[in-house]
Amino acid sequence: MRIRELFDRGKPVFSFEFFPPKTETGERGLLRTIENLRPLAPSFVSVTYGAGGSTREKTLEIVSRVKREHGIEAMAHLTCVGHDRDEIAAILDRLADAGLENVLPLRGDPPRGETDFVKPANGFGYACELVDFIKQRGYGFCLAGAGYPEGHPECRDAARDIANLRRKVDAGVEVIITQLFYDNADYFAFVARARAAGITIPILPGIMPITNVAQIERIASLSQARIPDELRTRMHAADGDDAAVLQVGVAHALDQCRDLIARGAPGVHFYTLNQSPATAAILAELRG
Repeated sequence: MRIRELFDRGKPVFSFEFFPPKTETGERGLLRTIENLRPLAPSFVSVTYGAGGSTREKTLEIVSRVKREHGIEAMAHLTCVGHDRDEIAAILDRLADAGLENVLPLRGDPPRGETDFVKPANGFGYACELVDFIKQRGYGFCLAGAGYPEGHPECRDAARDIANLRRKVDAGVEVIITQLFYDNADYFAFVARARAAGITIPILPGIMPITNVAQIERIASLSQARIPDELRTRMHAADGDDAAVLQVGVAHALDQCRDLIARGAPGVHFYTLNQSPATAAILAELRG
């Protein structure tokens, strides 16, 4: 199923994001997470794409298994990093042959150890170019696009950031999934800017529950997501007690999700970090 159709059912869309593990132990852990979350009947799951295409095979394998073996709709991430047009076309062909219908085209981050994105020879420099390429070749995928409530880390100008988002939508993106954020005011301000720019497609908020203080500080720094002072104080007060940190993270994320849905967000996309307890607890409460 094309995930755009999920938003026409009149109920919130709840989805999970996973990343391909680099070890057999990590892969076994991910499979356990998927099994633990499966009873919650997510609307769809997405699987990320490693820097420089480093997890390409695992991404293809996991999205195929999720749909084939678990009966859950799946979406594959695809980046511009390290691939020319022919290589990207070959990847898209494999996704189509596997029966997958949803793709999230991204520019992607620079490979590990590099600070600047370099456009590959005969490749793409922006996500909108990759979206246009997919559409021009006639693939039937439903395409999602990334949105940044606090602005892209490389473009903090809100007006310019929305203009870039509009280019992706004009090229063929049908659903927007946002970067993580911890203050709902940032999401609703972003949605207002998008609507004022004529963007009418669903904008699905991305939520990453806090489960580890050092980890979330690092992730928030990389994505330049602001952690409100009150939340930072509570999570650092709990640091050193895993159960207490989880409690703080679940409580804040649950409050975020309830407020988002009550105020018209079309659902929630959970960044799971390949773990199930926080997401399971939040979604059970939301559905209960």
